[in-house]
Amino acid sequence: MVLVATATIAVVEAVSNRKGVSNQGKIKVFNLGFYWDNACTNATVAVDWGLLYPGAASSVTLYVRNEGSSAVKLNLATRNWNPVNASEHITLTWNREGQVFEPQTVATATLTLLVSANMSGIANFSFDTIVTGVGQ
Repeated sequence: MVLVATATIAVVEAVSNRKGVSNQGKIKVFNLGFYWDNACTNATVAVDWGLLYPGAASSVTLYVRNEGSSAVKLNLATRNWNPVNASEHITLTWNREGQVFEPQTVATATLTLLVSANMSGIANFSFDTIVTGVGQ
């Protein structure tokens, strides 16, 4: 399953001048499902992070389900940053890192995109997010 995330970041160039830029990324998951509802009937295929400014954060809450047949320990990583230095200014975190999920377990997962207050020179960016469930 690949989950596409999109966002717009506004780079503040002056007090009254704002510039919007777009972002998109993918989340690839292994034996895990991401959904908008706790019944896991409405699969999440895209996330819109909304409009962000340097120094801001945006969070999205999804439901994650272990769709495999064994317990897994969850891990989130990012890769393929474009431009490469965007990863120095933008961070993706979540509240499920290192947690063990039994088969068919469903829980909320909050992903948070943080933008550095001193980010500059990045008009557009993209990255992939990989969520893995390591067998336990």
